[in-house]
Amino acid sequence: MDTGNNAWVLTSAALILFMTPGLAFFYGGMVRSKNVLGMLMQNVFAMGIVSVIWAMLGFSLAFGGDHSLLGNLDYAFMNDVATADLPPIGMTYFAFQMMFAVITPALITGATADRLKFSSYALFIALWSLIVYSPVAHWVWDGGGWIFDMGALDFAGGAAIHINAGIAALAVVAVIGQRRGHGNEPMPPHNLPLTVLGTGILWFGWFGFNAGSALAADGVAGQALVNTHLAAAAAMLGWLIVERIRTGHATTLGACSGAVAGLVAITPCAGYVGDMSPIYIGLIAGVVCYMALFIKGALRLDDSLDVIAVHLVGGLVGTLAVGFFADSAINAAVVNEGIFFGGSGELLKDQAVAAFGVMAFSGIVTYVIALAIERTVGLRVTVDDELTGLDQSQHAESAYQA
Repeated sequence: MDTGNNAWVLTSAALILFMTPGLAFFYGGMVRSKNVLGMLMQNVFAMGIVSVIWAMLGFSLAFGGDHSLLGNLDYAFMNDVATADLPPIGMTYFAFQMMFAVITPALITGATADRLKFSSYALFIALWSLIVYSPVAHWVWDGGGWIFDMGALDFAGGAAIHINAGIAALAVVAVIGQRRGHGNEPMPPHNLPLTVLGTGILWFGWFGFNAGSALAADGVAGQALVNTHLAAAAAMLGWLIVERIRTGHATTLGACSGAVAGLVAITPCAGYVGDMSPIYIGLIAGVVCYMALFIKGALRLDDSLDVIAVHLVGGLVGTLAVGFFADSAINAAVVNEGIFFGGSGELLKDQAVAAFGVMAFSGIVTYVIALAIERTVGLRVTVDDELTGLDQSQHAESAYQA
């Protein structure tokens, strides 16, 4: 065991866990005041239930065995994890991947804000973690997974995390329907300073998310950290420029959303690109994700906090960008160069297959899970509970005292 590498990955795991409360603040500031604790609770709860499920079955289904579609039960209930031949050392890798497993389903909560019943959310997140997330993680990151074997590259989770959660958000929104009064009454963010705080925590934690995925304290990790920061900065600028042109204002919410879009887009690329590439990727993501906001209006989808535009579209931008910008001079793991560095397009083809394969599987299976819950115990709160707000109706609490 290289103690320096091990220490870096352990630190990165802690940074990634910190992102989940950061996400809670990011989303919590954007909902109405009567629902802020409901949003915070959904995110914090993921830290509990997904971690236990990961230890029991999730990790084994993701990283056990060598089948192309799903892992086995070799590591179920943490059997032999401490001595497993996993990079960089069994238990450290288990912990690092657990933090990814925690935050991925939490991303979905932004799409269903203000109307998701907490008990149904608990059931949904448990099923989704096992049935959707673990298989996709196996495909992308395990040596036997079909996406990994195909040669597609996903450094820190463009397909496994952001496309996966983004298309799942679309599927759940299609089942749960719109908020009461959506389109007829204003639903502005109640506390943008909370959203700014959440953005800062996410940006900070994302250094562990991306640079930690090098699984070593080396030059690739340093490159990934720099790429992460530059892409977020460029995407913020790209979003704000387009927003200013279209609306006449550059908003605080736009700055936060743009930065996160850049962080999402650079995630699959972080350890495979260099020089000015992260700035180009960030600029593209900022512009494209902003323009994607208008898709939900055309489709009459109530994606409350723009999970689809930021995570699904941003994840697609980043995953496909690998096929253009990947450079073997940055990382020897790049076998097929990106098109802009002399590649034939083979890598871009693999990236597209990976992206749309994950979209098809996650979208269909998530829709089935959400529909099954809707037809049995119900996904959303009652009309009266929605009007009262999730804080009181689901948790008997208030974020702010009169």
